Amino acid sequence: MTTFERVYSGAQWEAHVGYCRALKADRQIFISGTAAVEPDGSVHAPGDGYRQTRRCLEIIERALKELGVGIDRVTRTRMFVTDIDRWREYGKAHAEVFGAHPPTTTMVEVKRLIYPDMLIEIEADAVV
Repeated sequence: MTTFERVYSGAQWEAHVGYCRALKADRQIFISGTAAVEPDGSVHAPGDGYRQTRRCLEIIERALKELGVGIDRVTRTRMFVTDIDRWREYGKAHAEVFGAHPPTTTMVEVKRLIYPDMLIEIEADAVV
């Protein structure tokens, strides 16, 4: 029987949409799309792709930590960006976090995110 453990970040959308930040199912962890938000729900570093990426990864790392897992256990990330021409900004932050233990990854451009100032949203999967 599969056991489930959920982590919530307190983001305003979790209860409204009906999701959790992270879900551990036995040895697998799935992290929802994570945008660069502040605790009050405002957008972190509007216009700065690098800082927004770092903020997304900080939120992801915090969720993993609540499940007792380090960022080095991430096996895959998916980056949804609103301007693919800024890939170097996003990639620099991603490489700083994952350089010693790179996961597989995908970066795709999307039309927009939930707020116009959001430049990136990241999903992640990990294995315990």
